[in-house]
Amino acid sequence: MHTEGVFAPETAAEAGELYAAVGPAAQTSVREVAKAMDFDSEEYEDRVTGSVVATAHEAIFASMLEVTVGTDAEFEDWCEDHPDYQREMIGSENVDRVVWHAVPFAETVVAATFQEREDAAVGTLRRQAFGSAYRDIVTGDQ
Repeated sequence: MHTEGVFAPETAAEAGELYAAVGPAAQTSVREVAKAMDFDSEEYEDRVTGSVVATAHEAIFASMLEVTVGTDAEFEDWCEDHPDYQREMIGSENVDRVVWHAVPFAETVVAATFQEREDAAVGTLRRQAFGSAYRDIVTGDQ
């Protein structure tokens, strides 16, 4: 079992602070990518919309979420230690490995099962966790 990532907010307020903290990185990343693609100022104005920056902002935040990667048995042990948490599972029940992200302020654990493609499972889980547990809180779309 191992852990990857750096964001493990305990509260909704902390999640909001972390999300706000990566906003400048999202803006800079989008600007630098557009520059590398040789956008002139007109093309930049046409193509780099608020939606594009918001998507980068969400992707950066989600990519930094802390996840635990382990076996199905290790995940079940974690769940036994956190009986009040509701599970949001994606994937097949017939595989041996699980990646999960706990959301303490929502008493929820978001998990994805996988057999071999750990990187794909981690990415999928982070996007799923952002969409189900964080988006409404950090973007104000409640």
